[in-house]
Amino acid sequence: MHAWPASKVPVLPGQGRDLSIHDTATNGRVTLTPGPVARIYVCGITPYDATHIGHAATYTAFDLVQRVWLDTKRQVHYVQNVTDIDDPLLERAAATGVDWSALAERETALFREDMTALRVLPPRDFVGAVESIPAIVPLVERLRATGAAYDVDGDVYFSVQADPRFGSVSRLDAAAMRTLSAERGGDPERPGKKDPVDPLLWRAARPGEPSWDGASLGPGRPGWHIECVAIALDRLGMGFDVQGGGTDLAFPHHEMGASHAHVLSGAHPFARSYVHAGMVGYEGEKMSKSKGNLVFVSRLRQDGQDPAAIRLALLAHHYRADWEWTEAVPAAAMRRLAHWRSAVSRPEGPPAEGVVEEIRGALADDLDAPAALAAVDRWADAQVREGGGDPGAPGVISRAVDALLGVAL
Repeated sequence: MHAWPASKVPVLPGQGRDLSIHDTATNGRVTLTPGPVARIYVCGITPYDATHIGHAATYTAFDLVQRVWLDTKRQVHYVQNVTDIDDPLLERAAATGVDWSALAERETALFREDMTALRVLPPRDFVGAVESIPAIVPLVERLRATGAAYDVDGDVYFSVQADPRFGSVSRLDAAAMRTLSAERGGDPERPGKKDPVDPLLWRAARPGEPSWDGASLGPGRPGWHIECVAIALDRLGMGFDVQGGGTDLAFPHHEMGASHAHVLSGAHPFARSYVHAGMVGYEGEKMSKSKGNLVFVSRLRQDGQDPAAIRLALLAHHYRADWEWTEAVPAAAMRRLAHWRSAVSRPEGPPAEGVVEEIRGALADDLDAPAALAAVDRWADAQVREGGGDPGAPGVISRAVDALLGVAL
């Protein structure tokens, strides 16, 4: 599966700072000090609908991680999956009368367009679940052979008790896990399971559903968590720097993935840090496909909104915050974008070097994009009020905003 084209990232003078970021697993700050190649895995979409603002907020947040690392002169190995076979996709395809694979291809293509418009740097590896099935099957077979997985009426489940570290990512108690498992795709009430939250590894073929050769597992298709584990282990290996996604992925998805990997590898950790972005609401509720209250990036673009303004609207909120999309949010972003573009269009301006360091410092401090935007605001305000005599300043600000914030002025 191919990703989207990359926008060129300007190289700034000097060097950025190492990123200090909130880690869900420790509920505290960690300073990330990757090697020459920083490694990050961010969970991708299930392509049964278009990219909404909640998706865009998450992927923009992890785009900032990439940009901070690039500014420290590191390379970045970014991996993202596409869950192009799953129950919600099949359900949407059946409801709309569209072939499931055609639906997945269409919505993945639209996702690429949205990410390109928002200038999100693409992953090095953009990998679909279907193409990963040949790698997934042997992992499930290994888990079953070692007793870490078991059969229930032809389906294969992972036993969470096989991992002594289970629970260390989300830090939830058993009752909370059971509740969230039911809400987020699990089946805690299914008879025959050793533990209610044990997740599905391999779903045996059902009539009318697509299936693939599972070798000793029989025909079927993979569960959700093992998909990401297979891709991450293949492309990044154990101990990569950041596992990322929305807060709704901490449990069960990232918790289960970590346990799968611990048992398969005999090593720890799966990821050195777990970073989660907040949820975006609309009209007083969490934005979700099940509630039908989505604001789509493609629709905003079709309505004539500048993608740079959409990105600024996202960056105006701290990545870990839960916030609500209202009509005032894009309006404020469009005013800010116009103000910045006017300021950098002048032939001279106030000194810019301190502003660049302010942006760097804000982003290194748990991706504080609102503080970074405020630093540019102050420079633009000073430009309007007083001007300045530095002919290089507008260009420096423009390149810094492009390189570090991903906004083209």
